[in-house]
Amino acid sequence: MSSAPLITLVLILSSLAYWLGRRRAFALARRPSAGKLHSRPGYYGVLTGLWCGLPALVIVAVWQMAADPLLTRMAMDGVAAAKGVVNPDQINLLVNDMRNLVAGNVVAHEVDPLIQAAADRYLGLQRISNLALATAALTAALVGAYLILARIRPALRARNQVERVIEIILTLCSTFAVFITIGIVLSVLFESIRFFQQIPLADFLFGLKWSPQMAIRADQAGSSGSFGAIPVLTGTFLISGIAMAIAVPFGLMSAIYLSEYAGSTFRATVKPLLEILAGVPTVVYGFFAALVVAPAIRDLGALTGLPVASESALAAGLVMGIMIIPFVSSLSDDVINAVPQSLRDGSYGLGATKSETIKLVILPAALPGIVGSILLAVSRAIGETMIVVMAAGLAANLTFNPLQAVTTVTVQIVTLLVGDQEFDSPKTLAAFALGMLLFVVTLALNVIALYVVRKYREEYE
Repeated sequence: MSSAPLITLVLILSSLAYWLGRRRAFALARRPSAGKLHSRPGYYGVLTGLWCGLPALVIVAVWQMAADPLLTRMAMDGVAAAKGVVNPDQINLLVNDMRNLVAGNVVAHEVDPLIQAAADRYLGLQRISNLALATAALTAALVGAYLILARIRPALRARNQVERVIEIILTLCSTFAVFITIGIVLSVLFESIRFFQQIPLADFLFGLKWSPQMAIRADQAGSSGSFGAIPVLTGTFLISGIAMAIAVPFGLMSAIYLSEYAGSTFRATVKPLLEILAGVPTVVYGFFAALVVAPAIRDLGALTGLPVASESALAAGLVMGIMIIPFVSSLSDDVINAVPQSLRDGSYGLGATKSETIKLVILPAALPGIVGSILLAVSRAIGETMIVVMAAGLAANLTFNPLQAVTTVTVQIVTLLVGDQEFDSPKTLAAFALGMLLFVVTLALNVIALYVVRKYREEYE
């Protein structure tokens, strides 16, 4: 039995165990001699379902992680020695050939008999492994359910045990998220260190030219690439600044109007329509920027005598600002609505007008949430790629002119990692250095925003 049907069966058994535990608790509650239940009957059912499902799911997860390497090692035992292969790379090729045979991806007309025999062994071992997994998981589920059903008594603290299990699960999930974040940072950091071993850090941080094309031979043109990140970082800040200049005023004013001035019917109609902007694919925004906004800006520049490039930072920034308006408006609207009505009533009671109440009471009280929505919008703007590619181009120009073509960090990361790349060349490793630079910049923005919130927020009892 494969993992998907097995997990489905375990969940069905857990539901059945929940019903049996709850039923048994109800039966005990109806007996006068049994005494009063410590917890509600539902908690006894949840406890039974948890002890039925969790051990089985843990067995399935651990088995799935350990089974494939173990089965591969057992199936390939002796194949490399029989073929006289000792190079790890060649052994990996043999393993890939065996896995292709197992998956049915056979390209060659003639298959090596040793590899075919290894594939047959793998399939046989996989059937045994699936059978053993199903037996172990179902046995654990049934035993766990039986043990809890046998322990159900009025004095059993089911609610405490359920809350303890849920607390452990939540702790593990949060710990897992933290370790994933640490792993991402370390993976980017290690590759960035390899890049800085070949390219000086000062050249990367303060260089004014970005041309990461590395030649194959030393006598070719461009054999010494330029890895100055200033043009790329400037383009990122330029486009993001234009986007935020559109998104923050429109988003914040929309949130204030919807929460403080608009009627309930108008708000219920307009807010979902405004949030539709967040669901439009970015490639659609890219087409809109490339086919409508960029030509309009170019034609307007021609009428006024301004030189406008066919792809400009202004076109990308304007469309990106429209795209991230819902991030500011929706979150800010929810935060403003969460401000207690008593603060508004107190302000009106002191003679303040609606506008004064909004400026002096509501916005200071909602400042942390508003700053959080703006930070989310900034992160969205910095991380956008498709709109920049289609509307701003790929040219790493060091300019503050929004009418010229520029590029961003994320666009360059995608460009550097497209196709088959060697992770030993500075050209490819530069993508990780750009990623680390973007991470540091985003972290610095978060720290600054946290300082601003702590300094200027209003606290009420």
